[in-house]
Amino acid sequence: MLPKNIALLLIAVQQAWDDPYWGQRNNPDAEERMAALAQAFRAGGLRVIHVPSDSRDPNSPLHPGEPGHAFKPGTAPLPGEAVFHKTGHCAFVGTGLEAHLRAHGVDRLVIAGFTTSHCVSSTARTACDLGFKTVVLRDACVAFELEDVDGRQVPAQAMHDHGLTELQGEFAMVLPTQAILQLL
Repeated sequence: MLPKNIALLLIAVQQAWDDPYWGQRNNPDAEERMAALAQAFRAGGLRVIHVPSDSRDPNSPLHPGEPGHAFKPGTAPLPGEAVFHKTGHCAFVGTGLEAHLRAHGVDRLVIAGFTTSHCVSSTARTACDLGFKTVVLRDACVAFELEDVDGRQVPAQAMHDHGLTELQGEFAMVLPTQAILQLL
């Protein structure tokens, strides 16, 4: 059983990520896992916190008011669940997330969402620096292919694996979703 001082942090789980603009991705079943996690946390009386990305770029599919800004099905906030809108990569910067967690006695986080090497990584690193015990769920996070400094495409899975490797042990514990679900 998970302790009551833990929260599920769903980062940027928005429809914009379905846009071909982003390129190829990994973990095609990640959203199903995120929805299962949210349902299990709710059923266990644990906190589910949502952190959508509010892009400042008016041309971004993540810009508020764009259809892509909407939450993905199965992961939308329920009444009473906290929502913190971020305009950068880290869920703690420019939001009231840290104060909310501390006010509710939360010192452990389970992180899932988009994207592994950007918002998930930035948030996990900051969570560690702030003293939160953090788990990143490797099969409930998504990465996209990116171009490296020499103009070569780096596959999504390679981006994902590299991002998780940097987090593992130093900033967070990296686990599969099932490891958390079996504790609920």
